Amino acid sequence: ARTIVRRRLLRQRDRRTSHRRLRRDASGTKVNTLYDWAAFVVSSAAVILGANLGLPRTWPPGFRRIVLIAVAWLLARRRFWGKSLLDTIVHLPLILPPVVTGYLLLLLFGKRGPVGEFLDHAFGIVFAFRWTGAALACAVMGFPLMVRAVRLSIEAVDTRLESAAGTLGANPFMVFATITLPLCLPGVVAGAILSFAKSMGEFGATITFVSNIPGETQTLPLAIYSFTQVPGGDAQAMRLCVLSILLSLAALLVSEFLVRRSRQRI
Repeated sequence: ARTIVRRRLLRQRDRRTSHRRLRRDASGTKVNTLYDWAAFVVSSAAVILGANLGLPRTWPPGFRRIVLIAVAWLLARRRFWGKSLLDTIVHLPLILPPVVTGYLLLLLFGKRGPVGEFLDHAFGIVFAFRWTGAALACAVMGFPLMVRAVRLSIEAVDTRLESAAGTLGANPFMVFATITLPLCLPGVVAGAILSFAKSMGEFGATITFVSNIPGETQTLPLAIYSFTQVPGGDAQAMRLCVLSILLSLAALLVSEFLVRRSRQRI
């Protein structure tokens, strides 16, 4: 009788232990899922704001595009002192290692940096170790690719068309708005896709500037890297890889649709 009672007690204890393990596994899965969605949200916000040059939301959206197109137009159409220096500074993030770019951003936009301290005291804007810093890193790394694509597209526009529009009485702004910009619109779309791709895959500058904080600064590449470094994280890493592939495919399909629509208008 004592043996039977002991067996029953052992079975009950084993059942309780297994239920506790299942609860722990379920809670761990929920936490990992939350971190996955947090990484997706942070990456999406960083990519969207990075495409907007990382400028504050209070600035008009049109101004964000004007900054990029103005730089590309200056490099393509104008000759001025310091043009080579401006071209070098714009394309410098493509040559420097991403870790160096992230470290320079940390020195400039950190809380004790010259720019970061001013923004913190004047406007309350903090970039270091925040998701906004991830957006800034994506903007800095993707800006040269977008400027170069728009610049090459502007250079491909026939200047005789612009001259003909000027002889018909159109001012320089109307010539650019009605002739140059519509013709270089496919280049703008291509530059946006290049910037999106660079922002989606950004790793070195982001982890150096804003670290790898789950739920705050952890983007999709950082989350995939973190899961590959822990035992049993292959499933989460694979899930995030599939999500990244789906996002990239969706971006490519949208870009093809926009390019075809812009060509039809032209």
